[in-house]
Amino acid sequence: MIRRLLAPLLLLCAAAGVSAQAPDAAAPASATSATIGSKNFTESVVLGEIGAGLGRQSDTAVRHRRQLGGTRIVWRALLGGEIDAYPEYTGTLAQELLRLPDADIDALRAELRRRGIRMTAPLGFDNSYALGMRAAHARELGIRSIGDLRDHPGLRFGFGNEFMQRADGWPGLRAAYRLPQSADGLDHDLAYRGLANGAIDVTDLYRTDAEIPYYDIVVLEDDRGFFPGYEVVFLYREDLVQRAPRWVEALEGMAGRIDATTMQRLNARVKLDGEAESAVAADWLGIDAPQGVGRWPRLWQRTREHLALVGISLGLALLVALPLGVFAARRPRAGQVVLTLTGLLQTLPSLAVFVFMIPLFGIGAWPAIAALFLYSLLPIVRNTHAGLTGIPRDLRETAAAIGLRPSTRLWRIELPLALRTILAGIKTAAVINVGTATLGALIGAGGYGQSILAGIRLDDIGLILEGAVPAALLALIAQGAFELVERALTPRGLRLAARR
Repeated sequence: MIRRLLAPLLLLCAAAGVSAQAPDAAAPASATSATIGSKNFTESVVLGEIGAGLGRQSDTAVRHRRQLGGTRIVWRALLGGEIDAYPEYTGTLAQELLRLPDADIDALRAELRRRGIRMTAPLGFDNSYALGMRAAHARELGIRSIGDLRDHPGLRFGFGNEFMQRADGWPGLRAAYRLPQSADGLDHDLAYRGLANGAIDVTDLYRTDAEIPYYDIVVLEDDRGFFPGYEVVFLYREDLVQRAPRWVEALEGMAGRIDATTMQRLNARVKLDGEAESAVAADWLGIDAPQGVGRWPRLWQRTREHLALVGISLGLALLVALPLGVFAARRPRAGQVVLTLTGLLQTLPSLAVFVFMIPLFGIGAWPAIAALFLYSLLPIVRNTHAGLTGIPRDLRETAAAIGLRPSTRLWRIELPLALRTILAGIKTAAVINVGTATLGALIGAGGYGQSILAGIRLDDIGLILEGAVPAALLALIAQGAFELVERALTPRGLRLAARR
């Protein structure tokens, strides 16, 4: 009976594996193919699309892996060869990545060459950090500079999550200006809405953000010159010079071509006017925009990706967690160690586990699958252990008294009796995985989270629902499917006994 349960689930794992490989199989196989990445904010995505458009102009098949998350994730992907280029800021390079706070362009370029990375000349605009307030509120309080904030300790600060952690962000800024306020972290794109509705009073800005004029925000003067320059460049791998020389030439040719006003206008067309980043980038380059993917084909692609993440991770967890649960039940002392360790895994923040897997598996589906696998272990191990230890002792003693071997007792008596509890654990793991898998979009794993992230970034409720509603439906389908499996595999006698 248990073998009848494992067989279809392992077939699901294999089918999900094929599904997971399908997108990679469709990638261009040309010798002049390359990949550009971008971070999870609009300007980076637009610049990534411009880079991809330059590839089309130079007869290079360039794939854009968009909104991969924060700086560290994209930087690691570049160093690991999972992407070939991405847009970056000189201030971020100096302060956060290379830890050379006083380095000039030449020093940054030399340090990058040591790591096998090259850097283009600046594209033409400086998108440095700044702090901002609603203009009316700033006038009312007489605040013109960051230093003026010291006199208003009651102001509520809300900063982007990355800004909260960076050396060139809130920790350094607070120390440099001796600011008395505390700050809360939130998504950068949500901060503007927080300013608009009065939930926060001060937030961090990128100087080319389209929302600055839209929400009538005043940029506070950095009177101590804390923020370094953030000129925009493209970083690319050194071996790209040989693999795609025409694309490298096109990237290098972007020097000085985009000023701050132009970049803010491009951002506004995406964030405020609702145009696609690829269309905005193509229009600026003067080329035809790539054919967009309709909602239903896009939804089908996201569904396949999400099923792959959930199916593979759950299948692998079954192969490991069921034996661990049996072991924990058979060896009580060692079993407590197993239960404790799997319980500790469940307490780790899910996003942190996803990021921890990147050094082992790179970006994409596999680090997400590894993280989901770890999260699947506890419900299955614990329920398998509970189901087996909950079998009445007289039944186990009777099976032993009639001379059944331990393996026969396990497969013929104990596991069938514990089946309902085991299936409940598997069902719980599946439902948890469906929801948690949405975080995989932050590391390039795709799935429904891709639409949710894009919707948050663009303030598009339709895109958010495009990811959230199917994820919720998939969780309900998974729960219903396991209910049917439980009903089909539970002997009729046990079902009748349960009803009594």
